[in-house]
Amino acid sequence: MASVIENSSGSSGLSLAVRLRDGSTEAWRELVELYGPLVDRWAARAGLSATAREDIVQEVFLSVHRGIDAFDPGHPGATFRGWLWRITRNAVLQSLRKQEPAPRGGSTAQAELADYAQPTSAAWPEMSALEPPSNSQDTTSLLKRALRQIETKIEPQTWRAFWLTVVQGQATTDVAEQLGLTPAAVRKAKSRTLQRLRKQLGDLR
Repeated sequence: MASVIENSSGSSGLSLAVRLRDGSTEAWRELVELYGPLVDRWAARAGLSATAREDIVQEVFLSVHRGIDAFDPGHPGATFRGWLWRITRNAVLQSLRKQEPAPRGGSTAQAELADYAQPTSAAWPEMSALEPPSNSQDTTSLLKRALRQIETKIEPQTWRAFWLTVVQGQATTDVAEQLGLTPAAVRKAKSRTLQRLRKQLGDLR
């Protein structure tokens, strides 16, 4: 039976975070394509305007550029998404502070400030969280973008084995028979592709 082949030539098999640190232009393009929509979605939950969200996205990626050396994908429990969330959260909080009215004395001013602040806290309850907000739609969209980015970098046979087992949910033995692989080769294809996906998301080395 055929064996699984993995295309890992060049630096494309390295983590997105590592490639960003090495100054790869392609990695920066992939970063914006991959995480730009997610950062925008996070900022939108704060009730920010489209213009303000564009500023947030630019500020976040500028901060990534300046601080990418501080992120260690090999650190236990570290995720690029979590690191990016904390950067985004700080940028959004700074933006919201700029929008706050100047404080004035008196109970009337306090009431106005309370009225102003309430919609923001209601629109973005995750503001104080240290971990990224959990949203299945956001996660699914992120994974789809990452899969599109790595598909052309993986051998067709390996990709097919991964897609049939993980995405379509077919049994390993059925996929092995269909593709002329051993069940062990199908499991290896699944494992290698999932690892490659995590690297594309910025995790692992």
